[in-house]
Amino acid sequence: MKILLLGATGRTGKLVLEKALEKGHRVHCLSRNSQRLTTQNGLKIFEGDPSKSADLEKAISGCNAIISVLNISRTSDFPWSKLRTPATYLSEVMQLLIPIAEKEHINRISICSAWGVADSRKDIPKWFRWFIDNSNIGVAYEDHHRQEKIIVESNLDWTIVRPVGLMNAKRTEKIKETFENKPKPSLLISRKSVATYLLDSLNRTDLVQKKVVISKK
Repeated sequence: MKILLLGATGRTGKLVLEKALEKGHRVHCLSRNSQRLTTQNGLKIFEGDPSKSADLEKAISGCNAIISVLNISRTSDFPWSKLRTPATYLSEVMQLLIPIAEKEHINRISICSAWGVADSRKDIPKWFRWFIDNSNIGVAYEDHHRQEKIIVESNLDWTIVRPVGLMNAKRTEKIKETFENKPKPSLLISRKSVATYLLDSLNRTDLVQKKVVISKK
């Protein structure tokens, strides 16, 4: 495949890029700071802003699938730290991306959302709902919800992946898939496992137009 990867410089995005190149896929990465990406065989780097149509159009040309691991970033992992990106960044990008993908005849897209977004909110622990409601974590969850709504209403063959709490473990675990809270997910998963799942999801017809929570078995 030739994949447009958005969010390649993030902690999970770096792992998606690494796995995609390892599997022999060609990858187009659009980044606001291309210096954070290393030139490699199979990788084409575009410097630009995913929230600008012209930059998306250049980066998407020739691709046949999309993975987005974009997120609302903060200045630190502290839940109340200030935002570095606009509060509606994800939904703004998705609003631009979908018509461009349709114009380029690209149907397949997988995005990384989060457990606790939209209809999965009722399934997360109460203490986690409190953090979402009372810190800047909630800003990202609100925009993931808006992003999901936009993609669900599109004509694309989409998959929405909602990982549970992310760890930086180095190994890939066995993954539990949860649909509508059955079976109940565990609380943690490694970023490496999420990266592998996102990439593999592109080839799974059983995940088309599905929202899936993934966790460590």
